[in-house]
Amino acid sequence: MSDMTETTPGWMSSDELDTARARMPILYVDAVPVRVDDSGEVTSIGLLLRIGADGTINRTLVSGRVMHHERVRDALLRHLEKDLGPVALPRVPASLQPFTVAEYFPTAGITPFHDPRQHAVSLAYIVPVSGDCRPRQDALDLVWFTPREAASPAVQSEMPGGHGVLLKQALAHVGVTF
Repeated sequence: MSDMTETTPGWMSSDELDTARARMPILYVDAVPVRVDDSGEVTSIGLLLRIGADGTINRTLVSGRVMHHERVRDALLRHLEKDLGPVALPRVPASLQPFTVAEYFPTAGITPFHDPRQHAVSLAYIVPVSGDCRPRQDALDLVWFTPREAASPAVQSEMPGGHGVLLKQALAHVGVTF
């Protein structure tokens, strides 16, 4: 047995991740990117346009795993930069208390949140961004919606896995209800 402890963070191999997903919940962060006016009121919400695993085009929030030995704040910033670009200028809240905790289950119907790959627990944040957002990685586009447009049935129907519910919870958290 070695006296050394492995402290280098990193991704698991695909097989290791599949095994972990089958045995325990995985920690994620979800972020709702918003633009705010001078008084701090939400004026628009950014939704990513992606191609889902089944080939459908969906609208989603910024989302991703927290790596081993990574702070939640760092994971949040990493995923915001990965999805919105390096000059999005996100303002991560000083307090990392999420506006909600979403529990994704592989079995649909237990909660409004569903991920067929795994049981995941996600800390959800509303993050104002003030820079130039350009989607990267697997996102096709980033579209800014008014709060009313984002809460509309048309947009909500394009958000799989419970992201529409999460978006409505975010809007309610900042005092926007319809």
